[in-house]
Amino acid sequence: MTTTFPEGTIEAFRGIATASVADAVEQTGIRGYLSGSIKQVLPGKLVGPAVTVQEVPSHEPEPPHHALRAIDESAPGSVICIAAGGADVAVWGGLMSAGAVANEVAGAVLDAAVRDVEEIRRDYPQLPVYARGSVAATTVGRYRTVSCNEPVVIGGVPVRPGDLIVADSDGVVCVPADRVAEVLATALEIERREREQTALITESGSLRGGLEKYNRI
Repeated sequence: MTTTFPEGTIEAFRGIATASVADAVEQTGIRGYLSGSIKQVLPGKLVGPAVTVQEVPSHEPEPPHHALRAIDESAPGSVICIAAGGADVAVWGGLMSAGAVANEVAGAVLDAAVRDVEEIRRDYPQLPVYARGSVAATTVGRYRTVSCNEPVVIGGVPVRPGDLIVADSDGVVCVPADRVAEVLATALEIERREREQTALITESGSLRGGLEKYNRI
């Protein structure tokens, strides 16, 4: 169900801050960073191809069928990305986390909330979850899933199945699948120049001097 990237590519992005990835995506002429409201609720660096799920308001009391399918059928290392328009309900919880870990899903990015946070932290500490927060409310009778692996919008950014998701404590970035190699090269160069800039500032004692030479802040 999922686009895959070479393990070397995944590992390279694991070593790059999302701030650098966001800047690199912007150099391609698009926005990649998701709204800062979507943040690290359960910690961990997260890098992997997106599997997308769309949820919409509904009074029908039905399980999140498309999300369950995404968890069960996605390739190991996938990132489940659930679009729900910033809903104040939990589109992810303990049972879904159990399924994700059993199927080697890398983590989740939610344009809504998560619940069972204490349970997930205790039982699945290796599972990163990025969300708008936590809330006790279930989706059942409030929201339902309507699609899996169709383009969605999460945190103000289009996310397509197979796009690369990169997330850490700074936030979440979506790298379009067809620009991954370009963004990786640019982000690595950004990080290299920042290391040089930091060394210059430290050695010279001049912040402005470092900014003038590298034209970056």
